[in-house]
Amino acid sequence: GGSRSTMEDYKFLFKVVLIGNAGVGKTCLVRRFTQGLFPPGQGATIGVDFMIKTVEIDGEKIKLQIWDTAGQERFRSITQSYYRSAHALILVYDISSQPTFDCLPDWLREIEQYASCKVLRVLVGNKTDREDRELPTPVGEEFAHTHNMYFIETSAKEADNVEKLFIEIAKELTQLVRNGHFDKDSKGAGGADLSPQDSSSLHLPPAHHNDSRSTDAGITGCCTRWLPHDS
Repeated sequence: GGSRSTMEDYKFLFKVVLIGNAGVGKTCLVRRFTQGLFPPGQGATIGVDFMIKTVEIDGEKIKLQIWDTAGQERFRSITQSYYRSAHALILVYDISSQPTFDCLPDWLREIEQYASCKVLRVLVGNKTDREDRELPTPVGEEFAHTHNMYFIETSAKEADNVEKLFIEIAKELTQLVRNGHFDKDSKGAGGADLSPQDSSSLHLPPAHHNDSRSTDAGITGCCTRWLPHDS
């Protein structure tokens, strides 16, 4: 109808949550995408912060609600409550820091424990602008492939592949909704405005955790689809 205000004029709203060790560039990725800037001397995120950006996919307005979580251990219990309602989880490591990569299995365990089994999982190797790379691209690729995740390398600093990361997620989620992937699971995917005050779905334990694991395996299996082969 014509009663919807222009503020709410979007086809789908998706929640995208960034996780990963402190200092890997989660906040810088979010800011680069939503504000077009690279904040120098970015302090550690306290708890959870969120930004909204609307993108256009196939002529439809798609609203992304992007939640930036603190990487520090002491905020872990706060950040875990955001996993449950996420449509996509972006797990970020720093390609110049082996320890941030070594922690990935721990983060995956959290995803398994707290997130919906239908969540779209994306692995991001950030800071490709760094000269002191410790993790070759194939290492990240291999990890993503093993764990059924999409994979892309980015530089928040140089604005490289950042737009692509979020646009591809929006495209993929739109496709998944159209295919009925989230039907039983996601209240937010129908355009209902899930504002940060709506915590109704945030603290529930994952429902029927392994139900659709087998049937969903094929959907995010092709992690190489996003690789920047054209560069």
